[in-house]
Amino acid sequence: MKRFLIVWVRVVVLILVPTLAFAQQQLISDPEIYEKDHFRSECKMAQFEPDFIERFDINNDGIIDLVSDHSKLVCDGKRGPGCNSDGCPYNFYLQAREGGYFMIATAQIYSYDFVKYFGNMVFLLKMHPRFCDRTDAVPCEMRVRVRGGRFVTISKK
Repeated sequence: MKRFLIVWVRVVVLILVPTLAFAQQQLISDPEIYEKDHFRSECKMAQFEPDFIERFDINNDGIIDLVSDHSKLVCDGKRGPGCNSDGCPYNFYLQAREGGYFMIATAQIYSYDFVKYFGNMVFLLKMHPRFCDRTDAVPCEMRVRVRGGRFVTISKK
């Protein structure tokens, strides 16, 4: 029985390891260039406001990360082509120590603030109330911190 268990564990590991290797994202050298090139290929004329990209440390590791705000884009005369009643797309990228960036989240939100909460810097995301399981008109507010390459929700109201 013990030998069967050891063989079974090895088979599971051999099956899962290649799957996990393919799941890893490719690093992007600069998300600003990546996103602007994408919209330049999608739009006949793409215009970017200066705050389309914001660079700051979002996970408290001392390395500058990046957030893109698609409401700060005008594509063929239309502001924020991906925006709707749920808000606008925002992409959140972390910079890896070895260089390059990887996307950790895309969120359809109204806006965000980066605020100090109990001594730590966290995102205060403002979004459609349905994201907080509500039907009223008051925007949902969600506090989120970045841990280990992902968003972790602290609170929502």
